[in-house]
Amino acid sequence: MNRTPAIMFQGTGSNVGKSLIVAGLCRAFARRGLSVAPFKPQNMSNNAAVTADGGEIGRAQALQARAAGREPIVDMNPVLLKPESDTGSQVVVQGRRIGSYKGRAYTALKPTLMPAVLESFDRLAATADLVLVEGAGSAAEVNLRAGDIANMGFAEAADTPVVVIGDIDRGGVIATLVGAHALLPASDRERVKGFLINRFRGDLSMFDEGMRIIEQHTLWRPLGIAPWFADAAKLPAEDSADLASRAGRPGGPVRIVALALPRIANFDDLDPLRLEPEVSLDLLPLGAPIPADVDLVLIPGSKATIADLAALRGCGWEEDIKAHVRRGGRVLGLCGGYQMLGRSVSDPEGVEGAPGSSRGLGLLDVETTLGGDKRLARVSGRHRGSGEVVDAYEIHMGRTDGPDAARAPFDVGDRPEGAADASGRVSGCYLHGVFAQDGFRRAFLAELGARRSGFAYEATIEATLDRLADHLEAHLDVDGLLAVANSRV
Repeated sequence: MNRTPAIMFQGTGSNVGKSLIVAGLCRAFARRGLSVAPFKPQNMSNNAAVTADGGEIGRAQALQARAAGREPIVDMNPVLLKPESDTGSQVVVQGRRIGSYKGRAYTALKPTLMPAVLESFDRLAATADLVLVEGAGSAAEVNLRAGDIANMGFAEAADTPVVVIGDIDRGGVIATLVGAHALLPASDRERVKGFLINRFRGDLSMFDEGMRIIEQHTLWRPLGIAPWFADAAKLPAEDSADLASRAGRPGGPVRIVALALPRIANFDDLDPLRLEPEVSLDLLPLGAPIPADVDLVLIPGSKATIADLAALRGCGWEEDIKAHVRRGGRVLGLCGGYQMLGRSVSDPEGVEGAPGSSRGLGLLDVETTLGGDKRLARVSGRHRGSGEVVDAYEIHMGRTDGPDAARAPFDVGDRPEGAADASGRVSGCYLHGVFAQDGFRRAFLAELGARRSGFAYEATIEATLDRLADHLEAHLDVDGLLAVANSRV
């Protein structure tokens, strides 16, 4: 086993800010001259990134890799679960899909994945001075402890010290930390070397007594309180649960609505539009009427195209979208949204569930057949309308083709990509990340009546990561965290 210094950040629950803290610390330690690598044994997210080695990992680990100044690789997130329904997920191991599993079937599979998890961890650790490990859910999910690969099961197998994060913004942080301590078996409890508090609002000194109470009841070392970091909203979200709170910023003259599909995927496509000063982006909850005065309806990616198409149709959005087109409005479909715009979506192999097919929205003269190997690729293309070059990625199963593909909006190498109707107002493609390209985004929005803004998306992400690192350096015991990591050696 590689003995590179490492520390695992677990939480008192989901969405307590683990991903953000690891990203900020990746940047902070990298600025100190250390070679830092992020690692998450098991992640559950439909927001995925294509890696430099041709696989896929959770978007949060790709952001953490960026913060550390590294290219994302599959070893940073060896097990990725991509929910396809309320009871099942596609399982990706070391960057490759191995199949779809219901809850009990995955519970049986999970212990067999530990060798791959440890292999990835050791391989990654061999390239770094420090590994920052992120857990999933709660440190005290003792009902899932047998066969665990995401939290204490991994920490024990890799012999990694743990720091537990509590989110004070949701309330009850003393109880959640002390409760976690009480529930953990003695061997796991001893592995925890400290705790920290996240998302504090107000005067930090008001929680001095709270820190003493937690330390007294747990004997865990207090490692600081991180105040609320408002600029977190500028960074890509890991969980679709974060999206509703981030969208809806008013002010821009161009109004775009994105449809919050039940299995929305790769929703980081929305981030550059959400932050663009010329845009007002609304993320519509399922069934909310599409306003008549919007400039663009955006149908995002989906992890379950046929099921999400049925949900879109069932809530009345099909009629709203077609009325929008009749009024001269624009529609853009990305990946799964592109597939929905065609005449049909067929799944003869049962890739997403039971084999079958569904009538599409019929706004593009193309048809999609799901199946075959998943396409995972970073690509460079050119937008035909503006001539702008885009760096993007593809992550999908299936092929889409038909007469409207002759009017593809992009060229990728020597092949056309996407399709558009004769008016050019309805289009779609498989390219993710195109709106992160400032030149293309400005050209696209200019067609909707936007003025040219000076907003630079990638520069904004970099500056935000630097501010996050400054924030954590100022409020956490970063030297103490490094000492905890070194205790593994």
